[in-house]
Amino acid sequence: MAKTKTKYVCQECGYSTNKWLGRCPDCGAFSTFAEEAEVVRSSGRYTGITSAAPLKLSQVTSKEQSRTKTGIGELDRVLGGGFVQGSLTLVGGDPGIGKSTLLLQVCKGLGERQKNILYISGEESVQQIKMRAERLDIDTDYLSLLSETDLGIIEKVISATEPDYVIIDSIQTMFIDEIASAPGSVSQVREATSRLMHIGKGKGISIIIVGHVTKDGSIAGPRILEHMVDTVLYFEGDKRASYRILRSVKNRFGSNEMGVFEMTGKGLKQILNPSEFMLAGKPKNVSGSVVTCCIEGTTPLLIEVQALMSYTSFNMPRRMATGIDYNRVILLIAVLEKRAGLQLANYDSYVNLTGGIKITEPSLDAAVTVAIASSFKDTPVEDGTIIFGEIGLTGEIRAVSMTPKRVSEAAKLGFKRCIIPSASEKEVSGIKNIEIIGVSNIKELINAALRPIKKAKES
Repeated sequence: MAKTKTKYVCQECGYSTNKWLGRCPDCGAFSTFAEEAEVVRSSGRYTGITSAAPLKLSQVTSKEQSRTKTGIGELDRVLGGGFVQGSLTLVGGDPGIGKSTLLLQVCKGLGERQKNILYISGEESVQQIKMRAERLDIDTDYLSLLSETDLGIIEKVISATEPDYVIIDSIQTMFIDEIASAPGSVSQVREATSRLMHIGKGKGISIIIVGHVTKDGSIAGPRILEHMVDTVLYFEGDKRASYRILRSVKNRFGSNEMGVFEMTGKGLKQILNPSEFMLAGKPKNVSGSVVTCCIEGTTPLLIEVQALMSYTSFNMPRRMATGIDYNRVILLIAVLEKRAGLQLANYDSYVNLTGGIKITEPSLDAAVTVAIASSFKDTPVEDGTIIFGEIGLTGEIRAVSMTPKRVSEAAKLGFKRCIIPSASEKEVSGIKNIEIIGVSNIKELINAALRPIKKAKES
């Protein structure tokens, strides 16, 4: 007979202990420990994925990965070319952001390629899923629906139907009867994902898992969940806006890419030119507005950086940053004060990346710095200018990766002047129809950015 022990598990990171703690010593979260029953069995519960003997590296025959395209170009690009057979994909996002809508559209594309899909929902009835499918004009005989939360029953259904793809919506609603803790707890989520991984790898079934996110935007449940799966996709964006951003943060079968979608009455519509979409509505001849280019995976993306400097009579000026690291903005303000001589101590500072996108790349430093200086001096950056580069604490402008790709994207969209680190000038000397200006320190950067534009040289 199985022995039952009690343990306390942190619902944020999965750390376990024999007694209740107010603060988790692993992740630092407060009041996150919940009591769970741990079942200790005398024999192992699992069997291995394969029973083959180990092979020498030279004995392993490599073969091309079998991929299936979904029919949604942006999603296929983010995945690295489509879903890989037997892969485990985790899709996370805020409630109502469009995860279920995206997956139903994926079912339509897979059904057109005659792939059998089993859609399992623990949150909606099959009638509700049918209503959404009708709204999205999805009608395929290759899609089967099941409303169930017991993973034991789900395993039997998968074994009986043997689909090509399984969608679990969502992993936090699934439960295993042998585990006494509630659905959505760390133990349940970890155990359910582990069983699904064994099913997918053992039978060659591609499994797509929907995961809830916490208030800070990370997948709810233990961090090990992201380590177990092959691909982790985050669906981001403001629910009150029409745009959505699908970002790959882990992909064992390709690079981490980003795709942009627009939510319409007929579902998600892919944005084929995200740079043009992000710059739509950019004001002209307004101080504090600068265009920069970042790299998401291998794709250049042009976005607008906005800054507003407002005089304050309070002793402590306010600093705010949206879409960019707050501490990085504070650092750049300090560099501006020390190396460029701008007295910003009596000014509130607000920095924003338009489009609701979040970027952590250091190439934004130069654009953020110019936007702040432009707003402080109330001098606009001329239209047709793009700026990028990393800034060090001594005020130097450091080179960034993929400079030719960034400049080529700017020239393709009609920009006439590009301010870059002087160390990268040789890399882009062959690009035509755009003026290249190299700068080596923050003073040169501000002087070059806030002067009138010259006509591009054509050769």
